[in-house]
Amino acid sequence: MATLKSRYTITAALPYTNGPIHIGHLAGVYVPADIYARYLRAMGRDVAFICGSDEHGVAIAIKAKKENTTPQAIIDKYNAMIAASFADFGISFDNYSRTSASIHHETAQEFFKQLSEKDIFTAQESEQLYDPEAQQFLADRFVTGTCPRCQHPEAYGDQCEACGSDLSANELIAPKSTLSGATPETRKTKHWFLPLDQYEGFISKWILEGHKNDWKPNVYGQVKSWVSNGLKPRAVTRDLDWGIPVPLDEANGKVLYVWFDAPIGYISSTKEWAAREQKDWEPYWKNSATQLVHFIGKDNIVFHCIIFPVMLEAHGGYILPENVPANEFLNLEGEKISTSKNWAVWLHEYLEDFPQKQDVLRYVLTANAPETKDNDFTWKEFQARNNNELVAIYGNFVNRVMVLTHKYFEGHVPPVGQPSATATATLEKMSAFPEKIGTEITHYRFRGASQELMNLARLGNKYLADEEPWKKIKTDPEAVAEILHIALQITALLAVVSEPILPFTAQKLKDLLQLPNISWAALEGQAELLTSGHKIGTPELLFEKIEDAAIEAQLDKLYNMNTMETPTTLPEIKEEINFDTFSALDLRVGTILAVQKVPKTDKLLQFEVDIGFEKRTILSGIAEYFDPNTLVDTKVTVVANLAPRKIRGVVSYGMLLLAEDSAGTLHFVRPDAEAENGAPIR
Repeated sequence: MATLKSRYTITAALPYTNGPIHIGHLAGVYVPADIYARYLRAMGRDVAFICGSDEHGVAIAIKAKKENTTPQAIIDKYNAMIAASFADFGISFDNYSRTSASIHHETAQEFFKQLSEKDIFTAQESEQLYDPEAQQFLADRFVTGTCPRCQHPEAYGDQCEACGSDLSANELIAPKSTLSGATPETRKTKHWFLPLDQYEGFISKWILEGHKNDWKPNVYGQVKSWVSNGLKPRAVTRDLDWGIPVPLDEANGKVLYVWFDAPIGYISSTKEWAAREQKDWEPYWKNSATQLVHFIGKDNIVFHCIIFPVMLEAHGGYILPENVPANEFLNLEGEKISTSKNWAVWLHEYLEDFPQKQDVLRYVLTANAPETKDNDFTWKEFQARNNNELVAIYGNFVNRVMVLTHKYFEGHVPPVGQPSATATATLEKMSAFPEKIGTEITHYRFRGASQELMNLARLGNKYLADEEPWKKIKTDPEAVAEILHIALQITALLAVVSEPILPFTAQKLKDLLQLPNISWAALEGQAELLTSGHKIGTPELLFEKIEDAAIEAQLDKLYNMNTMETPTTLPEIKEEINFDTFSALDLRVGTILAVQKVPKTDKLLQFEVDIGFEKRTILSGIAEYFDPNTLVDTKVTVVANLAPRKIRGVVSYGMLLLAEDSAGTLHFVRPDAEAENGAPIR
């Protein structure tokens, strides 16, 4: 087991308050963080488990515009929903704050001023898109246009979701403002930048040298890739009317970029908690005896492993994270979770549909955690994990032990004499589990911890099955007393070590056993948790089977809700062009010769296409729509005179034309089967 420090600051990624929490958030961040925090508390450590709502940024403003309301109304609505869902689900934050709180505004502005006074920032004047009708500069997500890499017509000003390319708004072809629909103008504006390039040596020494062997490969690899490609200065201010005002006289009308203010939310939330608890907040952020751990999803790695540590280092006086155990993504029924398409299992709805079953979802998400790769949640597996493991193994063992104790010994823990060899061996196996489970948790292997917990219940079931007390009760009651005494010790141990993963079940089991308050830290060397003669409560089922009808109802709900959100109309015709513009396109008939996924991407496929006079490499961001194995020999339409573009290290020489129907399904624009490769399309 890893050596534990005396004090821990544990942060969980601040959820964005433009929508509710879904199971992807839970599996990636909040359940593992909660397990870790609960375990450390059980080991007697001083823990500050910190989170809060991320309430600034352009997405909030966009959401408010879509719903014809104010940003404040949006954040109030979703902050209340998110905070209540977390509490009902048993996520044991020591403090859940808001970045709209005055203490956060003050902390973020003070942080900015400290860096500004140390001349950390560089000020740069740059060209930015401006909406003349809305009379404001446009943040990246307020601009859409055609992607210059893949020609996708609805790319954002910061990213093309079709090909995955990072963009700037100025790169978009035919940009439009999402505020008014107007064509933006280019105007000069001044912003302040954090010079990440000046901290490459710091990041390389701290992570690439210092954490090569103890950080997750996905985290370490992403940091290494960013550093290898060269870090660049990053703007910390933006022109937006929703956010924290930049505390400089010359920056009137500008706000702190959300990526800069959001991680400071961990510090301000800690301050809020410490003030309420009459503690000093600084030891949790500025004392080397404290271990700082960030729980995040993989899409937040760069912010927590490069940008925020650079901010802390530049400020001075703060500790750096000891680990950032980022998880991969959780898919749903074989498809990526999509909030826009309502392809998700929302936490607040789950709690309504499955009351008193928080631990079932906690267990399933932990047993199937996306720790090393993207994993898939299915309702059938949810049902199977509940019925075949929680009910049939864990719950069955506990119920049998308690029922037999009441039946044979009137609910009292039976006395035991000199333990038999079998009993001694079983106790030895049992006593190893707290360290096994703790080791898995301290190494951020929560999936392994859940299985060790279930193995403890399996040990109890096997012990009962092998010893068969129901057969021995008439001929050897003393042996039965020993069997149930040992089985009750396993049951009591389950009640203690289940708490991080199954907190509601652990508390119910402790109540049923009338178990004295025993901490995990006190388990070492203590084999007898329930003394002879102790009276246990009346047996109750800890878990119940989930029937097929409940699962079918969830599947129907998922697919019906997704269908309701699917567009039912085709997009309007774009602006008129002249013939010369169209004739500039060189469209050719081609045949796909080979297809493969581009490594380390989710969306990109690499095609080898025969266009008659040569073979072309073409990249397209359509991997989520097609099975590559079915595309070889497909006739396609190729834009042959598109300027080459390097995407993720591969040069793409052209573009494949596709059509999107009203259901959002993509189809290749296929020439007649008889058309020869290379033939021009007129």
